[in-house]
Amino acid sequence: MCEISIIVPVYKVEKYLEKCVDSILAQTFTDFELILVDDGSPDRSGAMCDEYAQKDSRVRVIHKENGGLSSARNAGIDVAKGRYLGFVDSDDYIAADMYELLYQEITQSQADLAICGIYDVYEGKDPVTKSVIHKTVSADEALLLILQGNNISVHAVNKLYRRELFQNLRYPEGKYHEDSFVIVDLLEMCQKVAINSQQKYFYYHRLGSINTEKFSDKQFEFIEAWEINERKLKGKGQAIEAAAHQRVCFAKFMVLDKIFSANAEKQVPQTKSLIKDLRQNYFFILRDPIFTKNRKIAMTSLMFSRSLYKKFVLLQRQQLAS
Repeated sequence: MCEISIIVPVYKVEKYLEKCVDSILAQTFTDFELILVDDGSPDRSGAMCDEYAQKDSRVRVIHKENGGLSSARNAGIDVAKGRYLGFVDSDDYIAADMYELLYQEITQSQADLAICGIYDVYEGKDPVTKSVIHKTVSADEALLLILQGNNISVHAVNKLYRRELFQNLRYPEGKYHEDSFVIVDLLEMCQKVAINSQQKYFYYHRLGSINTEKFSDKQFEFIEAWEINERKLKGKGQAIEAAAHQRVCFAKFMVLDKIFSANAEKQVPQTKSLIKDLRQNYFFILRDPIFTKNRKIAMTSLMFSRSLYKKFVLLQRQQLAS
């Protein structure tokens, strides 16, 4: 028995795995087990996991057939011995005191869930520092903050969970954006959520070339997740309902942007309906305080012309990549 089980799905990440695992083993909080789930990785990642297990008794390795991120997380949950669960993605890394901070927050406030902040890491760019929220809130208050997404994100990886939350819950296998599918169900089981949004998790973004990026229909599952969540949140009050609808619109923007970035609009028949749906929400988007000024400008350009909107999207992508 240990206090925390940290679960890391591993697949084709030999370039990033060392930095990830070393950052976990260097934690100032030491009463944890690290479960590395080799999800049928074809590169050296699985062997690297075994090497870590030989060097550090806190490391356990599961080797399994490839089943995707959710399948790997679920395999880790099934064997976890900790009172609390945490997740780290194998191409990311964490600050040395991340789990110390999360453990203090969840135990001192007797919460069901603790959340810290995330740095978005892009090659050649300094991560943006955000303002800090530090308070213990109800599940509904936490839900609203996550839906708004300014300081607190939906990601599974910047959180520490009371193990019982996963007694009857698992990540949906075969789904894209699996975090979005479970967040509402997780919060419904919480009484209190401890938030300290100091940025302790480093989320690494690998940007593909604009000319080579492919579009997959799996991206539409991002919209599906938030449409399901919007239905679940009906009757939760005006603020939460508006935030849930904002998330649906945001998901449609993200998918439309990926279609245009991949020059796939002629191959994806849903492009027209996406544009139609966003245009029907024009005034909602303009009034909503969560959408940025740039997003509202982009939406206005979409009202005039899809080609103008596409130019705006590609310009934004080039600025991120440069």
